[in-house]
Formats: sequence, C-alpha cells, structure tokens
Amino acid sequence: MSKDSLKAHDKFIRDQGIPFTLLSDPDTTMMTAYGAFGNKLLYGKTALGVIRSTVVVGPDGTVMKHWTKVAKADAHPAQVLDYLQKR
Repeated sequence: MSKDSLKAHDKFIRDQGIPFTLLSDPDTTMMTAYGAFGNKLLYGKTALGVIRSTVVVGPDGTVMKHWTKVAKADAHPAQVLDYLQKR
C-alpha cells in the first residue's frame, strides 16, 4: 500500500509484471492505522511521512505478522518470503 494513486499503481503493476493487487491510500487513513505513516526521523530531523513497514494480512483479515520498521529494503523481501514459506 502506498499514497500513490490507482493510476500510478496500475502503471507500476504493468511495468513490473506484478501478479497481485496493490492498495492505494492517498489520504493515509489506513497507513496511519497500521503505523505506516507518521512522524519519522529523516536526515536528523523529524518529518511526517511514509514509514517503510510490512504487514501480512491473513485470508480472514487478521494481521499475521507486522514488521513495523524495515531497515534494509533490499534484504526484506527474503525475510517476508521465509516467513510465508514457514506458514
């Protein structure tokens, strides 16, 4: 999920060949509820913005796993995949 528009998501899905739906939250309501939008430290200053995190939501809508802060974006997909494969 991101603040990007549905149009931007559609283009990104097409360009990257992503086989799943991306969610758009331009007013940040849901991202704020998940702790993925708010105050963060940016270059030594507090700023309001998107906080990189990952939430795995189960088929019944419950949160199965929540990484509240993703520090190393390049290594994170492997962590998520490992978690999902062990489920």
